[in-house]
Amino acid sequence: MKVDFRIKQRDGFDGKMGELVSMLEYSRGILLEDIKDLSQPDLDFIAYKGANSIGSLLMHIASIDFVHQVITFEGRDLNDDEYTQWESALFLGEKARDGIKNQPLNYYTKVLFETREKTLSLLSSKNEEWLFEENVWDNGVLHNNYWLWYHVMEDEINHRGQIRLIKRLLVSKKSPVNL
Repeated sequence: MKVDFRIKQRDGFDGKMGELVSMLEYSRGILLEDIKDLSQPDLDFIAYKGANSIGSLLMHIASIDFVHQVITFEGRDLNDDEYTQWESALFLGEKARDGIKNQPLNYYTKVLFETREKTLSLLSSKNEEWLFEENVWDNGVLHNNYWLWYHVMEDEINHRGQIRLIKRLLVSKKSPVNL
């Protein structure tokens, strides 16, 4: 993968929307590069009691993308079917450890690709002003669409760091000398 270290406009996206998309694409590209050689046992590896697997973290990243699509483009929360589909990935923990496993890498990359493609399609339908539209959560906290999509990227980068740590623990586990 050739990395472009410039935040710039993207064709088909209005103003700051293109810059946001540039950052989202960069973050996703680095994530995909980091996981490209992982095996199914690597994706299911639990480093310690209570930890999440890389597979669970990948599904969590996709779930955050999906949830923010619903919140920002449809102006609603998840319905019961969506909640059931994404619950373990959203909240991670025991349900994710029990339910998100035994899948090959292409399963996770397909879900990541499909959710992000929908995000990009939806973002391309909005203008820059949409990013700055303000809303208020039930607790009175103000937010705008720009912050919500920044949060999607921030969450992905955070979990990419966890994935890198788990990969180091995997190397240590496979090494004759445990670190």
